[in-house]
Amino acid sequence: MLTDTTTLQEKPVAAEPPIKVKRQLLGSLISAGSFNDFVNHVFWLTDTKESSYVCFANVHMLMEARQDKEFQNLLNNADIASPDGGPLSKLMKLLYGKHQDRVPGMDLMPRLLQEAEKRGKSVFFYGSTDPVLEAVVARTKADLPNLRVAGYYSPPFRKLTHIEDEAITNMINDSGADLVFVALGCPKQERWMAEHKGKVKACMLGVGQAYMTYAGLEKRLPKWARDLSLEWTYRLWQEPGRLWKRYLLTNSKFLYEVTKLMLFGRNKRAELSQ
Repeated sequence: MLTDTTTLQEKPVAAEPPIKVKRQLLGSLISAGSFNDFVNHVFWLTDTKESSYVCFANVHMLMEARQDKEFQNLLNNADIASPDGGPLSKLMKLLYGKHQDRVPGMDLMPRLLQEAEKRGKSVFFYGSTDPVLEAVVARTKADLPNLRVAGYYSPPFRKLTHIEDEAITNMINDSGADLVFVALGCPKQERWMAEHKGKVKACMLGVGQAYMTYAGLEKRLPKWARDLSLEWTYRLWQEPGRLWKRYLLTNSKFLYEVTKLMLFGRNKRAELSQ
């Protein structure tokens, strides 16, 4: 008798991707769809593309792309650019008149791990530190005993040599991983994924801080506070010395750009909503 996992594995691959639309936000292209669409699209990528990558876009990433065209191209070329931040999903609804689920890496990663176990897919964890990676793997073993963890690796916190990079790429490919979760911080993880598209034979996902929350090493705000887009205040409280400048400048620039668009971009907004 076939198990549920076998049945899922033998389902035909959908010819059409679950997510077909990207919407422009301040020059960057962000994928549009329901939370479940994003889940299904990731596994569609594992079944139909040898190499792909997923970005989780928030205000910081959007403004980084706004001032760095090379990074904006990298974001726009992602197979999926998820509206990770609440302000992005709200802005998408405001500009295009359609509800958009927020799809944070912190929420999508646990769901993808659950689905990977059901679908018989294997995962690899890349980035962060050895203690964090060990805590992540420990939780997967406790919560998802049938999930295939192909491996994990914490790279040195410096620029890798070509030989080192090639060895890491071969290690990931030799593991047979279908999904590679990447936690190197923005924009480093996004640049790494773009540079390794076509080299790493898997779907790469730049999940950043999601390792910490998944492993229980860092708490998240209650859902009501997340719905009000207050997570940045919590992170600022946790790391004021590192993040105060980023949030002060980045959030101010974002509000300025959105205000300018709303006040003076009437024709542009009408064009976008059609």
